[in-house]
Amino acid sequence: MRYTIALFRSILFWIAFFVISSISSIGGVIALPISHRGTIFFVRIWAKAHRIFCRFLLGQTIVIDGDMPDVPVLYVFKHESAFETIEQPMLFKHPAVFAKEELFSIPVWGQAARFYGLIPVDRDGGGKAMRAMLGAAKAALAAGRPLVLFAEGTRVPHGEAPPLRPGFAGMYRLLGVDVIPVAVNSGLAFPPRRWVKWPGTITYKIGETIPAGLPREEAEERVRVAINALNPPEALLKA
Repeated sequence: MRYTIALFRSILFWIAFFVISSISSIGGVIALPISHRGTIFFVRIWAKAHRIFCRFLLGQTIVIDGDMPDVPVLYVFKHESAFETIEQPMLFKHPAVFAKEELFSIPVWGQAARFYGLIPVDRDGGGKAMRAMLGAAKAALAAGRPLVLFAEGTRVPHGEAPPLRPGFAGMYRLLGVDVIPVAVNSGLAFPPRRWVKWPGTITYKIGETIPAGLPREEAEERVRVAINALNPPEALLKA
């Protein structure tokens, strides 16, 4: 019975989310030649609708444990599901999120994402791609926007704590900004790569700020420990 109810609620969620995603993407693209603020508005509507659907269709509650200031620093999030990626425009006014290059090829959505100011991550693009990514990140910081990086590189099931991808160390060293790590346990209620979602509480736990300029190994370990703060303690020993 519990699964049947969750399945029914999930079907309603996906229908509603598909509709709002289509409307927001089309609206964002229409706004491209008219107003950058218009695109930001449609993206925020998309994220806000997603949060409402999670709350009232899936029965999920969101808790933020700590302060998440909207300032130009590098945020590193635990990545357990699509949930925290869609949430970013609700957490910050205009975040600059590092996103996989292939996402920008999605019709309509990709155009809106590029105009919005997401930063493409081309892992096979070599030095040229790295320079472009670094330039975009510096421009976002200069504009007062927070950077958001999912340093594990892909969605990780709850309870797993793999090493960070090398891209984090490069961004940390070259940008020279403080890092704020954020743990999230979205994989429990919003499991990755599964259609059925579950009611429950999704928590963001903000860790202590990690200053710029630390040795690579120390910065990586401090970030890894902090973003896995909501995992079982033994998870850090399994990598």
